[in-house]
Amino acid sequence: MVRLYCVNNGKILEFPAGCDLLDIFPATEVELPYPVISARVNNVTEGLNFKVYNNKDVEFLDVRDPSAMRTYVRSLCFVLYKAVSELFPDSELFLRHPVSNGYYCSLEIGRPITVEDVNSIKTKMKEIVAADMPFQRVDCQAEEAKRVFLEKGRNDKVKLLETSGKLYTYYHKLGDTVDSYYGNLVPSTGVLSLFDIVKYYDGLLLRIPSRTNPEKLDDIVKQEKMLDVFREHLRWNHILNMETVGDLNNACQKGYATQIINVAEALQEKKIAHIAEQIYQRTAEGKPVKLVLISGPSSSGKTTFSKRLSVQLLTNGIIPYPISLDNYFLPRVETPKDEKGDYDYESIYALDLQLFNDQMQAILRGEEVELPYYNFQTGLREYRGQKLRLRENMVLVMEGNHGLNPELTPQIPDENKFKIYVSALTTIALDRHNWIPTTDNRLVRRIVRDFNYRGYSAQQTIARWQSVRAGEDKWIFPFQENADAMFNSALWFEFAAFRSHVEPILGMVPQNCREYAEAYRLLKFLKYFYAIRDNEIPHTSLIREFIGGSSFIY
Repeated sequence: MVRLYCVNNGKILEFPAGCDLLDIFPATEVELPYPVISARVNNVTEGLNFKVYNNKDVEFLDVRDPSAMRTYVRSLCFVLYKAVSELFPDSELFLRHPVSNGYYCSLEIGRPITVEDVNSIKTKMKEIVAADMPFQRVDCQAEEAKRVFLEKGRNDKVKLLETSGKLYTYYHKLGDTVDSYYGNLVPSTGVLSLFDIVKYYDGLLLRIPSRTNPEKLDDIVKQEKMLDVFREHLRWNHILNMETVGDLNNACQKGYATQIINVAEALQEKKIAHIAEQIYQRTAEGKPVKLVLISGPSSSGKTTFSKRLSVQLLTNGIIPYPISLDNYFLPRVETPKDEKGDYDYESIYALDLQLFNDQMQAILRGEEVELPYYNFQTGLREYRGQKLRLRENMVLVMEGNHGLNPELTPQIPDENKFKIYVSALTTIALDRHNWIPTTDNRLVRRIVRDFNYRGYSAQQTIARWQSVRAGEDKWIFPFQENADAMFNSALWFEFAAFRSHVEPILGMVPQNCREYAEAYRLLKFLKYFYAIRDNEIPHTSLIREFIGGSSFIY
């Protein structure tokens, strides 16, 4: 017998060794508002088919938990792949990236897909869900998995297995359909009752339950500019044959890491130069840009982007003047509070909007103003003699969370503003059915930066991450389509570059805390990447903002 401590309700129960979590769950009498999807076992996320042979702590999870939601979506993707492969045997499905509160997928069937095709896929998916088919995990030597996927023509998975150096691995089966997903799946398809699949531009959009209300689907939010940014990078991925991590690893192992880095950096610099040219062109056409507003979520690289943009503006004869939006915070005692009673510095109402607009209008009229300085230690605004009068060919460059929010600059004419959205929109995938979440990209950056420059452990950063994301959902993401230009700060090689930096930091997270589950997941994921040395990364690279060694002063 093994003893199990149920974290949900504090009960201690005994079960025969070898029982799986699905059999154990009813005896715990845990009541969840939504169906159980997965569990944390000794603070590691496991599927419900996990068998218990030793004493364990177990916490059962429904779709409200981010890791359980990932399990739900992963399983749903397998159902989509099975439906597509049965309807279109010679097709190629690529699960691309999250957009519009769903997941964008491209489907190649030899002709443009139609609404009728999509409806057929949806019907087939519903049949698979109604059949409550079991997901099976097959643990095996990596060589066996490679043979299985070679027979299926899945070279993307073969490349990943060949370059990751694993001796043992696993793959999944759903009926006679074979695939692999790098994480847990639900026990069977019957739990996946809530989903939709719709035609979305030239591909498909897989719709999933809302994270805030799992009883309904998230509304589709049009994100045409965001989709265009993804498409642009996917086009370059295809041209340079750099679509998956297996492609990246293979190229690095053959000695092409420096070439990959140089091309990726050059593409970013070209994009930054193009944005600077847009600003110059607008001014040349008689609509002078006087305020450049740069916004984006945490760890998107806004600071380095603003510095590189400033260099490119100078090459166009425009003099950049950096302004920090943080200096316009209200005195701390006037700052609004969140639902926990803490000061909410993420809110736009933590800023003195009237002072900001008054000063910006005065600057645009050619007047001299004294810029404020916010003292974070005292929580008070100070004036330290920093005076500004806008000269000819000068533009203000402001980086901050609220740059795209119309409430920030309602009194400044639109023709005088140029708004830029910056985010790390990861475009490289593990393989064609396993994407890399953009949030993972930013979380790894933040863990490294917080440890190097802010004195925070990975445990502390992970603990705050959901709160950070909630603030982004409220104050940043709703306004991203307001941008005049979007910049993708993600680089093909950055996980390979971050690996040697973040692994020891994540390794410090103790197993006896909830944050261990996320640290464990990230460590497992990072092992798929061939590590790149720092000395190959340019000192102007955006990721130098996080790993150090930048030629810019922060």
